[in-house]
Amino acid sequence: MESRDYQITITVNIPAEEAFRKIGEVSLWWTKGIRGQAKLLGDRFTMRVGESETYVDLEVVELEPNARIVWRVTDCNLHWITNRAEWTGTRILWEVTSKNGGTEIRMTHIGLIPGAECYDVCKPGWDFHVGKSLYRFLAENIELTAESEAANREARRDIAAPSSRPR
Repeated sequence: MESRDYQITITVNIPAEEAFRKIGEVSLWWTKGIRGQAKLLGDRFTMRVGESETYVDLEVVELEPNARIVWRVTDCNLHWITNRAEWTGTRILWEVTSKNGGTEIRMTHIGLIPGAECYDVCKPGWDFHVGKSLYRFLAENIELTAESEAANREARRDIAAPSSRPR
């Protein structure tokens, strides 16, 4: 049966060990607004979006070195939707596999499905953060900049409030 949970896969030409380590360096590819650590089992971290009310608290609940990481969302405030705690209880699964001389990274946000209130904003957010930002960090060692983070946030703001867009 095909999963409806959001999923994205990237492939990079680095060892699985390096990819695994860099996924845990979340402030270098997800957002500069990270507090805490995401490297060891039991680590807790908070992701904040700029100066907004939005935050997500996560805990590393599974860790199989160089192969699998699971982050559980323990609390959140997605301020732009009615169910601000929609991500609470969801899990973000990272599967890291050596493949054809490179490494495949598959991220599945378990619980983020089409029809969820934030899906239309969260899907392009993950597409950017994993498909572009994490990919560039892994493949080219290019860290997320404040400018690229702001541009991505602005693009998603337009999706969240289409009636406010200029015509």
